[in-house]
Amino acid sequence: MKTLLILILLVVIAGALWLRFSPIDPDLWHVDPADVDNPGASGIRLIGREAPRFPGKPDDVLDAFADIALTEPRVRILDGGKDEGMMTFVARSRIFGFPDFITVKAVSEGAETKLSVASHARFRAGSDWGVNRERLDRWFAELEQRLR
Repeated sequence: MKTLLILILLVVIAGALWLRFSPIDPDLWHVDPADVDNPGASGIRLIGREAPRFPGKPDDVLDAFADIALTEPRVRILDGGKDEGMMTFVARSRIFGFPDFITVKAVSEGAETKLSVASHARFRAGSDWGVNRERLDRWFAELEQRLR
């Protein structure tokens, strides 16, 4: 019985380590939000009319967005930059390190910039409990304050 419990504990620890440290291929996640399938309950996609608009040039809006995103713990840039007009971030959950991918594409629309966004969990086992929506709402509110 003791051996079985130790074996189960080792499997759980190995699984948690794999979730935290498994390699991430940027080519799979750094994709134009318009080309991403709808993430359903495991994320959010804002494209076309749903995409938020902010005053300013795409480079400035993307820079401000990146500054806001990178102030949060456990968030880093996976790929892209303002020269590409698109960036992908990885945000990890606090305890197990589940990765969420947030791709933002900035496109000029006159005096404004449209931010197309796809934010979703890597592991789509079910709902993300609104984490991606809440994160984006918070970042967009701060971006709105910063740019207006």
